[in-house]
Amino acid sequence: MQNPFESGHIKNYILFYASIVVIMILFFIASTLFHDVKKVETKVFNTEVNEDFKKEPIKKEEESIKHKFKLLKSAY
Repeated sequence: MQNPFESGHIKNYILFYASIVVIMILFFIASTLFHDVKKVETKVFNTEVNEDFKKEPIKKEEESIKHKFKLLKSAY
């Protein structure tokens, strides 16, 4: 096996890795130039309590609702 430092192949390896890095940099620059960033508006919520809205007592409607399924008395 030949030593790549002595035979001159190391220059080819360095050029290959440098070309990969240059291609990655070009893709990064192209993606940042052609990427349009849209401005997002922040939503503001109304935090004031409406006085017209008053809590009404909860009626016991739950008791009048008939269940579709019958529950078992003992669990397995």
